[in-house]
Amino acid sequence: MSKLEAVVEELKALPPTGLAAAADFIHQLKASDAAKREHALDRAFGCLSADEADAMERAITANCERIDASQW
Repeated sequence: MSKLEAVVEELKALPPTGLAAAADFIHQLKASDAAKREHALDRAFGCLSADEADAMERAITANCERIDASQW
């Protein structure tokens, strides 16, 4: 049984108040993860100069935006 399946089985056994508390906790975890991602983005924002950003964009366009069917 996967971890997710085990958690779902445990949730099924909870009374309504416990299920509500578990749902609240899950929402808090999701909000926390979103806040962490936003904080990381804020820290990284503006770390490249315009020239560096242009060079990165050119490199991505030239090398990363192609599908090579023989490689998959």
